[in-house]
Amino acid sequence: MANLDAIDRAILRELERDGRLNNKEIATKVGIAPSTCHSRMRRLMDSGVILGVHAHIDPRATGATVQALITVRLHANARSNLSNFHAFLETLPQARSVYFLAGDRDFLVHLAVSGVEELRDVVAQTISVREEVASTNTSLIFEHSIIRP
Repeated sequence: MANLDAIDRAILRELERDGRLNNKEIATKVGIAPSTCHSRMRRLMDSGVILGVHAHIDPRATGATVQALITVRLHANARSNLSNFHAFLETLPQARSVYFLAGDRDFLVHLAVSGVEELRDVVAQTISVREEVASTNTSLIFEHSIIRP
């Protein structure tokens, strides 16, 4: 990971606040030349500090009216395949985020689906049926907020 100075951190704060800012706008807000800003942003991307810039879309706009958090616990003998199972979860079209956890559960998956029937199918017929899965626990999300700095 790259060493970050105060200017790098300021650039990152501006991007977190508004990922739509262009290079010139960020440079102005941070107080550096656009060419300097561009080279710093490129370095932050190349070094893996900036993982990507994307639009955060309300799942309801695409027909995903139900969101849920699914915790998954794997059988103890399946722990050697954690990375394969993680990769499987990331391929689910309904998955919005996948977390590898410490504690009594191995994974937390944020799903966005069209309804409870699709949620049931994903959990009961896609995730739970895998031989490495010991148990799942589903929590419906009533509200979801993105917290910004």
